[in-house]
Amino acid sequence: MKPYERYRTRRLLLALTAAGGLLLTACSGGGDSSGGSKAADRDISGLPAPAHGDEDGTSEQEDQDREAAPDHLSTFALDVDTASYDYARRALADGRLPDPSTVRPEEFVNSFRQDYERPDGDGFSVTVDGARTTDEDWSLVRVGLATRTTERTGARPPAALTFVIDVSGSMAEPGRLDLAQESLSVMTDRLRDDDSVAIVTFSDEAETVLPMTRLDGNRDEIHDVVSELDTRDSTNLGAGVETGYETAVEGLRKGATNRVVLVSDALANTGDTDADTILERISGERREHGITLFGVGVGSDYGDALMERLADKGDGHTVYVSDEDEARKVFCEELPRNIDLTARDAKAQVAFDPETVEEFRLVGYDNRRVADEDFRDDRVDGGEVGPGHTVTALYAVRTEPGAEGHLATATVRWLDPGTRDPHEESGDLETDALHDSLRAAPSRFRVTAVAAYFADALRSGDDRYDRLPGAPVDLGELAGSARALAGTTEDRAVRELAHAIEQADRRRG
Repeated sequence: MKPYERYRTRRLLLALTAAGGLLLTACSGGGDSSGGSKAADRDISGLPAPAHGDEDGTSEQEDQDREAAPDHLSTFALDVDTASYDYARRALADGRLPDPSTVRPEEFVNSFRQDYERPDGDGFSVTVDGARTTDEDWSLVRVGLATRTTERTGARPPAALTFVIDVSGSMAEPGRLDLAQESLSVMTDRLRDDDSVAIVTFSDEAETVLPMTRLDGNRDEIHDVVSELDTRDSTNLGAGVETGYETAVEGLRKGATNRVVLVSDALANTGDTDADTILERISGERREHGITLFGVGVGSDYGDALMERLADKGDGHTVYVSDEDEARKVFCEELPRNIDLTARDAKAQVAFDPETVEEFRLVGYDNRRVADEDFRDDRVDGGEVGPGHTVTALYAVRTEPGAEGHLATATVRWLDPGTRDPHEESGDLETDALHDSLRAAPSRFRVTAVAAYFADALRSGDDRYDRLPGAPVDLGELAGSARALAGTTEDRAVRELAHAIEQADRRRG
């Protein structure tokens, strides 16, 4: 029997049971209406994401899904941001622990390469796996989504990139504007002849210093503009973003990927400093023309919350760079390679089986949660994902003692960037597919777990945190696990993770 058929049968039985319970409650004159996270306390199962609806957007399964108890469903917008992890590494390198409010576990997890199977066509593959932990009945469950790489999709469309560069006084610090200038100069030489670039600067006011210009035959002019950038005055980030979008619309290229790239320390102190207010001013351009925002954070002092909010609600994502190697990677490799989009407004929904799952917790994605009933409402904002990306969501899951059978169904829904047609893909996990221990899990799964444990520890602010199941007793033990994985994977990024954990351990002392 297919999972959704099993759910429909179970729902009928549960509905009959619930009806009897309601009669008994009415006769006794009372009942317990308290909420909670335990799945077994609920009388209606969390259904897997329903089948596609008919032309009017509804279906019998969808109607049933809207009645499902939220404690069996977990819904969130996809997120490929990594800025939180890179900024934490910068703080640790400077000899300080990152502010717990800047630690977003999903961005730690998504900072590492995964080995998910790639889809053959456009859209996503869905991988769901898990491992039991040393905490009784607790497992870690990983939902992995992947798009196919640019090498398999063929030539990308041309790009029309509007760079919005912060030239306020704070950007004079080494590793800010100078880093952006060097990276932009190298990127200018690596973009294709049919790509276009515009440049907007902002301090107390914003100015378009280069309208949308084709690279072919104009590279010297672009180099000159970049080299002449200089710092001055205060930070009117709102004016910069607004002028950037106006410049992008003026230079809009049909058939091209139109994107605004904001480079800033996001320490806004003049004009609009609220992300929602700034986004409202450019909402028309975003919705009508589909222009996405790519935020690049710089600086030892960095307005993380503002940049993250702008990118999440501005149909884009953020990264953070602190040195020349990272900047070159972002501007010269990641940005050109991932200019195109694979999916718009992508959301994921995970349905946990109430017969096998007692409770669960999504690690991170606090700012990306979506109401369960809005999973198929394509008017509700999701995340934008490009070719070659992976998105990972990690759950702490407590199973019923001795539970066997279906554990969870994960479904991803997205819109085609060009046609806006919706698409979906799903994957399932059975209890017998869980690895017996974290040690027995694949190395990339263990890297995911270590990254999540690290974020959880940093976010707690001390050693007595509400730890994830299976977490080592201290950061020293976690660093040892990371070092072992660095040897197994021969991955530089994992070695850097081990080093960051060691630095945090020393700071905790």
